[in-house]
Order: sequence, then C-alpha cells, then structure tokens
Amino acid sequence: MNLTRRTFVAGSAAVLAGTLTACTAERTADYYRGANGGDGALIGVSMPTKNLERWSRDGENLKSLLEDLGYVVELQFADNKVEQQNSQIQTMINKSPAVIVVGSIDGSALGPVLETASGLGIKVIAYDRLIRDTKAVDYYVTFDNYNVGALQGRYIVDALDLDHTAGPFNFEPFAGSPDDNNARFFFAGAWDVLTPYISSGKLVCPSGKLPASVDDWQSIGIQAWSNTTAQAEMENRLNSFYSATTRVDVVLCPNDAIALGVGQALDSAGYGGSDWPVLTGQDADQANVANIVNGKQSMTVFKDTRALGERCVTMVDQIAQGRDVEVNDTASYDNGALVVPSYLLDPVTVDAGNVRQILVDSEYYTAEEVGL
Repeated sequence: MNLTRRTFVAGSAAVLAGTLTACTAERTADYYRGANGGDGALIGVSMPTKNLERWSRDGENLKSLLEDLGYVVELQFADNKVEQQNSQIQTMINKSPAVIVVGSIDGSALGPVLETASGLGIKVIAYDRLIRDTKAVDYYVTFDNYNVGALQGRYIVDALDLDHTAGPFNFEPFAGSPDDNNARFFFAGAWDVLTPYISSGKLVCPSGKLPASVDDWQSIGIQAWSNTTAQAEMENRLNSFYSATTRVDVVLCPNDAIALGVGQALDSAGYGGSDWPVLTGQDADQANVANIVNGKQSMTVFKDTRALGERCVTMVDQIAQGRDVEVNDTASYDNGALVVPSYLLDPVTVDAGNVRQILVDSEYYTAEEVGL
C-alpha cells in the first residue's frame, strides 16, 4: 500500500470514528425517506468525468430525475482521478446520504471508502461500471455489456458479408480502458462473434495487434478511453503496416471516443469515400452520430442513458422507501467478492439507416444536431 492510500485509509477511519461518536449508525427508515417519499433525503452521485459527453449527460440526468422525486442530490465529477473520486465519496458519506450512486473510474479502487459507507448503512449502486473486489456494493445497473460487443461483431460480419465472401479483410482491433470492468465484456462479445472469421483467415491483422485470446484483451486497451491515445495508436499502425496499396478494411472500436480518435487518424492518412473502413462505436455521442450521417463511422451501439437513469432512480427510490429492489440478473456480475444483483438494459445498433428513427424521433437529438 502506498503512502497516499495509507493516508487516505487512515483519514477514512478517523472520519468514521468521529461519525460514530457524533451520532449512532442505527438510522431510521424515516430519516432516509423524509416525510413524503424522497423529500429531504440526500442522494450522492459520483461520476468519473465531465470530459466525456455521456458521463456529463448521465450525471445531470440523474440529478434532475432524483430532484423531480423530491430528493436532494450532491453530484460530483472526478476528472478521471481515482483519489479525487475517493475523496468526493468520503465527503458525501460525511453528509449521511441514503444512497450513493457511483460511476467508477477504476472499479477496483473504491473498496475502503465504500466499506465506510456500508458500515454506516449507506447503500451503494454501481452505475454502468462494476465496482470490484468489495462486498460494499449493493446493486449494479447497466446495459447488457456482452451484447454491446456482440452487436459490434455482428455488424462487421454483415457489413463485410463474411459468411459469403472469401476475404481476406485487413482488421485492426481496439479494446477499452484496462481498468474498466465493462471493457472486457465489450471485447468478449465481439471476439466470440469474430473468432471464427479470424480462425478461417477471412479477417487478418497486419499490425499483429490481435490478442492471443479474449483474456489478453488488455494488450490492446486504450487507457481512460482516450481519443488522443487511440488516434496515436492508429497512426502508428497505419504508418508501420499500411500503405497506398495496403489499406485497412475494418476497425473494431469499443466506444465512440476511441472511434473518434481512429477516424481522425484515418482522415490524416488520406482515407475517404470508397476506402473508408468499417468502423464501429458505442454511446451514440453527438459527433460520432454526425460522422455516421456523413459516412465517417459505420455504426454505434446506442445505450439510451435516459432509460438507464430512470432505472437507477427507480432503484434509489425503492431503497429509500424500504421496498424490494427489482433486478433481472443475479448470476452474471461476480465482482471478486460477491455476485452483485443487477438490472440489465438492452442496447441497440444505430447506423445511417435508422439514425432518425432511433435518435431523432425519440428526441435524444434534434435532426440539426446530427446533420440530418
């Protein structure tokens, strides 16, 4: 344990001791609920960063929905800094919230602070990223993350007509941030779909950046889902393994931030029009949806975070009101300390053919925002 972590844990213990001295940990259900359901009860919401569109949108949406139910909300963004997220959560704990909702930066770095929360009877919901290696997480709300990757893989199969063409097609894979538990699920879903075509030689990887197995996914992971890191990596692959006569045909990108960086590298390398590769994504970020409309990205996997937020708020309200919390998966998400009861929502493939139907008609974006 490094000095920073030792100092943090010691500080947490001191705060906990002071809290237990000042007031009893036996809080009543009425305290959590307030007089009229959500009225007066505090809910903490800890999001990883404002620098990715989807987290900024998610945090503000949760705050709005909870306030509509009468809850008081403390929303914090941690600038993708683990120690900052720990500190922000500890500050929330000191204010005695009923529930803390956490979109983690590093799913394995929150155990000590969340165990402080658990010791005080504060419930914890992991939001879209699993919190690992601790029993101090009560519920998980997310999308079917394996299916996200499977949708990306099936799109590639269909776009290249891999079941009916001989290939080979030049294929470059990317994976998500190595510290994000979801990234493995995304890659596994795509890997399971694409492996038969890799094994048969229809998909080949000139850069050699093809993991030996799904367990090696972190070898191609992009830390913090950084578009600039993805751009630099793709530029390196293009400069080292491709030329005017050897072109990349398909790039597996697990999310839109990575796809944005890869797309910028392709632009710089002179790709465009008929030689633009099949390029996948996830999150339906506005810039990427505009790229889909303009032919610079093939697809994205839309996870309607409005629905995710609504489900999370329902779970918060069920906890605060002392009701049973509805889940639909009690087997898939073993965090290393327990299997976390989860609620999974279904993702949807979006491409140029259904952008208007899925994203505009549902009022997620206006037509003007995505260039329609």
